[in-house]
Amino acid sequence: MTASRAPAEPAVREFESTVERIDGREVVLAETYFYAESGGQPADRGTLGGVLVDDVFERDGEVVHILAEDPAAGTAGDVEPGDTVTGVVDDDFRTYCARAHTASHVLYGAARRTCEDLGYAGFDISPEKVRVDLTTAEPLDDADLVELERLSNRAVWDSRSVSWEVLPEAEARDRDGIAFNTKTEEGAMSGGESVRVVTVEDWDVAACGGTHVENTAEIGQITALDRSNPGEGVTRVEFAVGPTAVDRGAAIHAAALESAAAADTNVDDLPEEVRRLRGEVDRLDSALRDARSDLLRARLAEFPTIEVDGVAWAIGSLADADPNDLREPATALLESDPAVDALAAVGSGSAPFVVAAAAPDADADAGAVVEAATDEFGGGGGGGPTFAQGGGLDADPDEVVAWLRDR
Repeated sequence: MTASRAPAEPAVREFESTVERIDGREVVLAETYFYAESGGQPADRGTLGGVLVDDVFERDGEVVHILAEDPAAGTAGDVEPGDTVTGVVDDDFRTYCARAHTASHVLYGAARRTCEDLGYAGFDISPEKVRVDLTTAEPLDDADLVELERLSNRAVWDSRSVSWEVLPEAEARDRDGIAFNTKTEEGAMSGGESVRVVTVEDWDVAACGGTHVENTAEIGQITALDRSNPGEGVTRVEFAVGPTAVDRGAAIHAAALESAAAADTNVDDLPEEVRRLRGEVDRLDSALRDARSDLLRARLAEFPTIEVDGVAWAIGSLADADPNDLREPATALLESDPAVDALAAVGSGSAPFVVAAAAPDADADAGAVVEAATDEFGGGGGGGPTFAQGGGLDADPDEVVAWLRDR
């Protein structure tokens, strides 16, 4: 039975150990400082006997190292059980994982101070970002995300010590406020009835088997990237540490400065200016919609009328019109012009359409007219007695207009 010493001694980057077993590319050592993938933290990278390590995982109580090539044929030469080999852990990747894993504890500690009914639902480290899934009474919003980022970076600035210890399971479970559930237990059980507990000074305490830095100041900048809701009651928070965090923070700052310059204001006043501009855009959009509706109503009013079965129909064609924009002007025209009982408009262009509208008290059925037109010229559509539309007509618009007038 072997266990990785990486969680207990994360600063070790090079070590010697005895080979206990070899099976093809699989190597088991008497002792190892390679971290085996567990609990959302990826396996360490590095070399063993000069051969690249592809993966490290635990199986049946053993830490198994998967080499990039058969060690007997690799640059390490002949390797046999009983031989002593040198393991070298990739310093950059181990440092990143230790910082990222500790940052997840710091963020959870920040969530303790902002969220109600907080729980832990998952964790993952990738090369570009870290994911923490939280269960909360209410979904987190953008303001919550910003506050989590602010509190986390404050905890980094405060240089809080980070420590770990192995405790009897019963004692660990009795410790007040410890994050301890099926998600956090993976990798934390030290064998038997012991639990590995990681504590961020006056900030967070959790059962955890990962590698960590010894002080929050070693984490560096934490930058919130995104939030989402992958399941009911779960908020996923994604953040970055290291170069990704620095680059993202710089990009956000640059975007804020550029936006402020474009809006002729400063960054501090940018939110208020954006709200003002958004209101102005909404007002102009509304005015434009009203003007377009008035224009379409005027164009519909120019249609020549014809009596069909005692109903006064206004029938004509429109260019540069969308069928979805015709309901309001058609209704307005029928309400204001007593000489028109119903109307039919054919859209001219690459995709001819037909729209029909009828006054509620008229002896006309707009849906029936559209159905007849699509039966005659192809396409499809639908609607009710007072408004209907159809598209995909395979005919010249003038031909459709003539057919509607001759019904």
